[in-house]
Amino acid sequence: MVDSIGVAVIGAGLAGKAHMAAWRNAPSLFAPTLPPVRLVSVGDVDEPLAAAASRRFGYERHDTDWRAIAAADDVDVVSVVIANRLHREVVEGLLAAGKHVLCEKPLADSLDDARAMADAARAAEAAGVLGRVGFTYRRAPGLAAIRELVQDSTLGRVLHVAGRYWTDYGASPDVPSSWRFTGVPGTGALADVGSHLAYVAEFLAGPVTSVSGGAFTTAITERPVAAGNVLRGQQAATTGETATVTNDDHATFVARLGDGAAVGTFEASRVATGHPNGLVVDVLCERGSARWDQERPSEIGLALQSDGPRTGGYRQVVLGPDHPYVAGGMAMDAPGVGWGQNQMFEYQARAFLDEVVGAADALPANATFDDGVHNMEVLDAVVRSAAADGAAQTVRRAVHA
Repeated sequence: MVDSIGVAVIGAGLAGKAHMAAWRNAPSLFAPTLPPVRLVSVGDVDEPLAAAASRRFGYERHDTDWRAIAAADDVDVVSVVIANRLHREVVEGLLAAGKHVLCEKPLADSLDDARAMADAARAAEAAGVLGRVGFTYRRAPGLAAIRELVQDSTLGRVLHVAGRYWTDYGASPDVPSSWRFTGVPGTGALADVGSHLAYVAEFLAGPVTSVSGGAFTTAITERPVAAGNVLRGQQAATTGETATVTNDDHATFVARLGDGAAVGTFEASRVATGHPNGLVVDVLCERGSARWDQERPSEIGLALQSDGPRTGGYRQVVLGPDHPYVAGGMAMDAPGVGWGQNQMFEYQARAFLDEVVGAADALPANATFDDGVHNMEVLDAVVRSAAADGAAQTVRRAVHA
């Protein structure tokens, strides 16, 4: 095992800070089998933002060019948490420099770029360098618990998955334009939060094989231009000019999953006032149903047919040490303590460090870049369905040697 692991984060925005905190806390989770983790650098083109973040989270320095991090001998592991259109250049450069890379989803802003990144990651892994994509909600103890209830036949075969991810960071027309509001249809709400719906559904019910009913809406077509840097959903000084919104505020689609017998219905929005981070998933099965709600992440709803009509119906199951990721994964790993999305980033980071060092007691590994490509292939099918007035589209899976 290596003597220590130096980590860096490229991107000092909202999700970037979650990664910074995760690397800091990951060594304290579960059994203390990792070598020391060194918090080396925070990278961002916005120098004041990078400097402030590095001080806040205890990183040794900050950089304004990702190439400095790629060239740094004291960096081994890098999170890439920047605009999707920038992922390919940065990730391929880091992999070529021998850095292990954990990239945020979606993997890129185009399927061609994602597939090229997956090719680069496979080549790098042959040389011992890992590329993984962060599917953070796979680490939600509630969703992992529902998956176990499906797989051990408590719930039985999945019939229907209903998911919606409503956010409101774009609900106000006064929110300035940024990279999130530019791009072709499918790069807006669908890519940002709908991508989570796609991999969560597959986590619970098997791979998406086809998509129909794709539809996009752009509710706010013009946004003010910011005078400087702007983080997601935040107000900022503006120039008085406006920019056209070119991608989707709202997206819906239907999917066939697994062997084709299970159906999924999904809705993603960034203009849902009053729902700042509203991911809700219902899994309806032959022997019962389960529900997980991001706003109540420390519990699941569970209804079993075996309870009978007299006492049946949904009941609250408070998550605790008998459920995934809880025992040993928190300082106070007791029922009813509660946790949230920040802890999911910590579990994700710990799993990546486990894989980097080859830990014997490793957590389940993060998604591969090939998994990231498949996630985008599902989104591509939604885009094609929307362009064909909702017609069914097969998910086109890449074939590689």
